[in-house]
Amino acid sequence: MAAAKFKPVDEQLAYLRKGVAEIIREDELKAKLEQSAKEEKPLRVYLGVDPTAPDIHLGHTVVLRKLKQFQDMGHTAIFLIGDFSAMIGDPTGQSETRPPLSREQVDANAQTYLEQVYKILDREKTEVRYNSEWLGKLSPFEIVQLCGKYRLARMLEREDFRSRLDKNLPISVHELLYPLLTAYDAVALKSDIELGATEQKFNLLVHRDIQREYGLAGEVVLTMPILVGLDGERKMSKSLGNYVGITEAPGEMFGKLMSISDEQMWTYYELLTDFGSPVIVRLKEEVRTGVLHPKEAKMQLAYTIVAGFHGEDAARKAKDEFQRVFSERKLPSEIREHQVAAEGRIKLAKILQRDGGVASRAEADRLIKQGAVEIDGKPISDVAHEIDLSPASKFLVRIGKKPPFYVVVK
Repeated sequence: MAAAKFKPVDEQLAYLRKGVAEIIREDELKAKLEQSAKEEKPLRVYLGVDPTAPDIHLGHTVVLRKLKQFQDMGHTAIFLIGDFSAMIGDPTGQSETRPPLSREQVDANAQTYLEQVYKILDREKTEVRYNSEWLGKLSPFEIVQLCGKYRLARMLEREDFRSRLDKNLPISVHELLYPLLTAYDAVALKSDIELGATEQKFNLLVHRDIQREYGLAGEVVLTMPILVGLDGERKMSKSLGNYVGITEAPGEMFGKLMSISDEQMWTYYELLTDFGSPVIVRLKEEVRTGVLHPKEAKMQLAYTIVAGFHGEDAARKAKDEFQRVFSERKLPSEIREHQVAAEGRIKLAKILQRDGGVASRAEADRLIKQGAVEIDGKPISDVAHEIDLSPASKFLVRIGKKPPFYVVVK
């Protein structure tokens, strides 16, 4: 009977290992899967997310996709919204104390998150929880009890805190509380498995330890790699402008994905698609031997990702449009217009930042130097190049593989 409900344990393990950075510990995961199959009882697997910003990009979906894989295996997927913890602020990766978010900001972001998360998770099969359900009800006595279950010396071992102490930078007491309070999430949920990014490893291990302090078995931790952004160098981030938002238009998504390097696309195949590892290895070998052109492999990647969020028809149209614009060098069937005020001559780099969505002046200069910018079909490689924004003028801007757009001067 168990076999009819769950796939064989070895098959589940092989599927769930894909793309994982670390499993702590794999022998425990196997034992939990075996017990689950024996009892015909799904494991409780959760991902906690603090809604500190309204939008989700492909970098966020790496760990969401892993939660979906557990869901596909028949286990209980819990999406935990850290509405309480978001108002504290996760110190992970922070060089200074973060400003707290208001309840209104958190609630608005949480609602937007959910709308986007259901593009990946099955709405009907996902258990959505908010950690204010239990953290908001803890008494001062219970919080003191919780703090007594972890040693300060171990807390200060984490890299973020140690680095700040070395530099004589302040650490607020509430930041020390963050991993303990989120550990209580694991206690309240009675989770068997928790998912997170590699940068969350310290917090996840605290969660595992605190569960045991409360008499639970201790969850298994799965960490997923950080997705490198379109620039091929830094973590995907909206603030860095190297991201692909999951609600972006199909053509915009397709163009951005085609801008990544040939080498980088294999990581995207691994972390952002359902292609099995043997298939990815075969594709990689076909590219290496010249059987498959890297551009064709990348177009297949872009098509697959766009289809996952927008459907096959939208992906097909985005692919056709990309070929029309970038292979045949024709203008798009629809071109966005960005209206600006007349202001005389300004640096091209400023237009790229202000109107083209380029994250920084340094990034704009880099694109210009690489010859990735065209004005009215003419490549520009001089970072000092200026554009005359005189009244009633209009010019077409191309930035790499992004869809071109018109700047129209009012």
